[in-house]
Amino acid sequence: MQCIGDISEEVWQDCITLFLQTGMCCDVAIITNSPPWLLASYPQGNLFQLTQEEIQILLVREGREKLFLQGITLAGTKCLLIRDNLYTEGNNTMDLRTKSQSWGSQAVTVVQVESVYLVVMGQKGTEGGPLNFKAFEMAGCVKEAIHQHMAHF
Repeated sequence: MQCIGDISEEVWQDCITLFLQTGMCCDVAIITNSPPWLLASYPQGNLFQLTQEEIQILLVREGREKLFLQGITLAGTKCLLIRDNLYTEGNNTMDLRTKSQSWGSQAVTVVQVESVYLVVMGQKGTEGGPLNFKAFEMAGCVKEAIHQHMAHF
């Protein structure tokens, strides 16, 4: 059986390009909770610096309430957890906000698609609600790309 790790980086980069073309996003990464962790990212962004430890903490299933108290770090940037429905059937999204002093606060959405997760950072001024909606909408495109790839094998 094919696994997500067998999907070429080109397929993932096409998905990232789709996100960036919306004009709402300034950075995107596609991650998984099994190696190789970071599957693809926008090369000019910051999320390519996501560490395995950061991804593990972000995707942990047990004790998620700690994330509200401790926050989450993504690519070295501290984030506040606003809403966590990542493992809620039918929603599968999480909303965060960066706490960076140097370049201001930005909305971040994480959405689960199959066994991968999209981490999407909004442009400055993009609110979390519209970003979440767009990420959830675009997740359908990623799901289709995964299914098309799997159908070829």
